[in-house]
Amino acid sequence: MYKYLEQINSPSDLKKLKESEMAALAKEIRRFLVHSVSKTGGHLASNLGVVELTLAMHTEFDSLKDKFIWDVGHQSYVHKILTGRRNDFSSLRQYKGLSGFPKRKESLHDHFDTGHSSTSISAALGMATVRDLKKEKHSIVAVIGDGALTGGMAFEALNHAGQSKTNLIVILNDNEMSISENVGGLSKYLSKIRTAPVYSKVKGDVENLISNIPAIGKTMVKTAEKAKDAIKYFFVPGVLFEELGLTYIGPIDGHDYSALCKALKQCKNISGPVLLHVLTTKGKGYSLAEASPSDFHGVSPFKVDSGKPVSNKKKISYSDIAGNTLIELAEKDQRVVAITAAMPAGTGLTTFGERFPKRLFDVGIAEQHAVTFAAGMAAEGYKPFIPLYSTFLQRGFDQVVHDVCLQNLPVTLLVDRAGLVGNDGETHHGTFDISFLSCIPNLTFLSPKDGRELKQMIKYASKSSGPVAIRYPRGNVDNAEVDTNEEIVTGKGEVVYDEGRDLVIFALGHMNGVGLEVCKNLEAKGIKAALINPRFIKPLDDYLILQYADKCKYIYTIEDHVKIGGFGTQVLTLLNDNNIKKDMKILALPDIFIEHGDVESLHNFYGLTVERITEEILEDFVANSRGKVVINR
Repeated sequence: MYKYLEQINSPSDLKKLKESEMAALAKEIRRFLVHSVSKTGGHLASNLGVVELTLAMHTEFDSLKDKFIWDVGHQSYVHKILTGRRNDFSSLRQYKGLSGFPKRKESLHDHFDTGHSSTSISAALGMATVRDLKKEKHSIVAVIGDGALTGGMAFEALNHAGQSKTNLIVILNDNEMSISENVGGLSKYLSKIRTAPVYSKVKGDVENLISNIPAIGKTMVKTAEKAKDAIKYFFVPGVLFEELGLTYIGPIDGHDYSALCKALKQCKNISGPVLLHVLTTKGKGYSLAEASPSDFHGVSPFKVDSGKPVSNKKKISYSDIAGNTLIELAEKDQRVVAITAAMPAGTGLTTFGERFPKRLFDVGIAEQHAVTFAAGMAAEGYKPFIPLYSTFLQRGFDQVVHDVCLQNLPVTLLVDRAGLVGNDGETHHGTFDISFLSCIPNLTFLSPKDGRELKQMIKYASKSSGPVAIRYPRGNVDNAEVDTNEEIVTGKGEVVYDEGRDLVIFALGHMNGVGLEVCKNLEAKGIKAALINPRFIKPLDDYLILQYADKCKYIYTIEDHVKIGGFGTQVLTLLNDNNIKKDMKILALPDIFIEHGDVESLHNFYGLTVERITEEILEDFVANSRGKVVINR
């Protein structure tokens, strides 16, 4: 089926192929990627765009000795294929299967775990510095996309790299896209370079011309230097990177294997940091992905011929509810604005942007800036909402503390993808936000049990005079359009099920649905339970919690979050502070980084399904009947 690909079991096998055979191999790799990812889901368009680049890298370097650092890492599938993992692709992103990102524990060819953007240059520079201290000679290569380059951390690293003068190769994979279309000044700058009529030849000719200007006295020397700078800024591509201290090469065709190999050889022979600017097409080789690269950035299983998802079920998601509710608010209040960090589609803001193009602000992959930008708007009387994935909000923690909460500004953080998100794994699960947000003064923190409640909470936040955070999961909801006149009251929870006094369950957010089914199962076994929907993580509904904790024999909390610093630990602290000594168990995630896999499998493994929780409570009741006390754990 694959004439050339089946011969490649390690990078050394590439040496056996002729240069003329690489184009055929590239086509086979793209065909393999499309058919494989169509079955498992994953990141497709970005990988189709780096086939020739990855082939050239593995041709010119030794990935066991030389180190490749893939920024974000979702474009590392070709690297995985070439390094002996092709036969594992049927398990890509599946529970206990191949990761969708580089993982050091997975292969000796993976030298740094990635998953968030803008980290590669920093990590690569750290490795290069240690290499120099050890007096070693191998190459360090960072591959970063033009989208990830909008992150401030990337510029901090470039600035340091230029100052350090150490040998480092930075490959800028410029496909004009991150997940959504790139925005901002850097994007325009790179576009200017791409469309310039001449590149390296002009650069060389101009620099030779400048160097030969005769110096006639000190005045003429200074004049020549000024002329040199002026001509460089007018003609030379990549002068921004040159001024930072990196040698700029490019831009070159990222789908020309021969040109890429020559450029990489050139990079290895240059002393100091080098930036190689490579132009690629996201989705290359699969016409549907080329036409709509953002649609094929991250995909669920799909039909190859049409590109349509295998599942045609159309449901509204929590993200959609958030976006639609913001539209409702914006129609009534001109001060309502939305801010996204390069993810309008992923956070439900596409329609908002179409309806209010001047009130949606895409700041690029720059979560820190997004939060403080919102703080500035709030300080001037506006009502900014920032939908961010929980895992990416981690990058803006200091800004939430210092710029929003310290000043008690009415910024609303819509913490999307909270809890386990599934197949993207450790770097993308949102399992820490309760811990790092709950400790911040002035912040009101909520979590809805369903879509209807999310809508109510966003409306509640729009009326707040201080900072609010609302955490909600990835996934679809069934009751999104059901609305009521009920309003959320600060610090007040809800009694969902009250059938007895044997035990009380405080189930946070969407885990309330799990808690309800558990209560019904227990009732069938003769155990009478109460179920509380806390609504508020901060401030807690102290009265409701203490009331039910006092009259029920046993207490359970359920949350899709790590136990340490989570909702359950806050309930436990409240009980201890009020001298209530009851048997309590916190059902939450352990103190580990949770692996990738579908959410159902992960919840089952970590004991957060209806069946597992019911079983555990029944075991506890049997143990207690024998005099074995359930302990806080």
